[in-house]
Amino acid sequence: EEAKIPAVQQFWKKMMARHGSDEQYNKNVISGFKHGEEPEIIIVVDKLLTGFDAPRNTVLYLTRVLKEHTLLQAIARVNRLCDGKDFGYIIDYRGVLQNLNNAFDMYAKMEDYDKADLEMTLTDVSEEIDKLPRRHTDLLNLFQDIKNKQDEEQYEQKLADQPLRERFYECLRDFSKSLSIALSSTRFVEQTPDAKIAKYRRDLAFFMNLRTAVRRRYAEVVDFKEYEAKIQKLIDTHVSTGSVETITTLVNIFDKAAFLKELEKLGTASKADTIAHRTKRTIEERMDDDPAFYRKFSDMLEDAIRAFREKRLLDGEYLVKVSEIAEAIRTRKEDHLPEAVRQRDVAKAFYGVLHEGIAAHKTDIDLRDVVAEAAVRIDDVILRERIVNWTINTDVQNHMRNDIEDALFDLKSQTGLNLSFEEIDAILERCLDIARRRYPG
Repeated sequence: EEAKIPAVQQFWKKMMARHGSDEQYNKNVISGFKHGEEPEIIIVVDKLLTGFDAPRNTVLYLTRVLKEHTLLQAIARVNRLCDGKDFGYIIDYRGVLQNLNNAFDMYAKMEDYDKADLEMTLTDVSEEIDKLPRRHTDLLNLFQDIKNKQDEEQYEQKLADQPLRERFYECLRDFSKSLSIALSSTRFVEQTPDAKIAKYRRDLAFFMNLRTAVRRRYAEVVDFKEYEAKIQKLIDTHVSTGSVETITTLVNIFDKAAFLKELEKLGTASKADTIAHRTKRTIEERMDDDPAFYRKFSDMLEDAIRAFREKRLLDGEYLVKVSEIAEAIRTRKEDHLPEAVRQRDVAKAFYGVLHEGIAAHKTDIDLRDVVAEAAVRIDDVILRERIVNWTINTDVQNHMRNDIEDALFDLKSQTGLNLSFEEIDAILERCLDIARRRYPG
């Protein structure tokens, strides 16, 4: 009967059924430890001291006597560099590390000994824990001028300043790292008042939620992947004051339904900032697709953001203004575009470039239709002459340049504008830049 088989034998029977052999079992467990989510801990008696290289290995628990070369090998298991890993931790249950100096002396006698190899090899964890109060204070000091410490909106508006946000992210990262180390230390937990530990935990949860809010509000994509998992695990293990919300890919303003759903829970100012900065990000990403169109709205958006920060716009006025800008970009509302380009998106971009290019030449004549015809002609040139991989084909691009140049000289002749060779060259190259993005080979 299965129930009468000792637990160890039951376990081993299942492992052999799953892995096939003792050797394959060991290989699979080690591979999972190196590259997968499980197992998180491997317990060995006399294995994996040599030939075992797992950079993500972070903690080594010592429960048996090790000396000299064997001790150095054991320590080396956790000193490999890995993304998101600041230290390798050694938990010494047997007082083994008192033999470390002897091991170092042995190492120093080797021919290729380099003193620098041993510098800062081992640091007492208490030295890192001692940094916690200072890092906590550094984080709080960023917001010392906020009067109502319970009003998250004040924190979010203060972090509208990008350099300050970057400093905030840095301080929060350092604080969370120190707190993680501290809460893993029995000595710290036993010697630190409960109220102080509770304060650290509450502040971590508050500032993590604040980080999520400002990343969304100011449309930031910040690379936290090195620390995200560790911080989330710290929250899950030690903070019980509510879950910390995480965000993934920012919703694009062109996905109107999803974007409006994201805005539902936000207050007026936060909603306006979210629309403004998400729109700003869209403009930055698409600027080279149609520089004239997006530059116009970029200037309007920057003026609105500046007016709000300077208190020249109330929350509601700010929301209306940035919503109108976002909607204009989303629906591609444009001021009386000529009929010739209304149904040709890329020609619209060429039209914008041409219109900007001749803007310095003042004239009372309405040139929009003739400029639109030139834009369509340039679009036709690109469509006619492009081939596979044309963007890296010099000959094709030179043919395009010649034909576009002809179109621009005809435009100059038709309008009577005194366009210089330099101006024509600049317009030509800007049109080709747009073509490379909009008509990739």
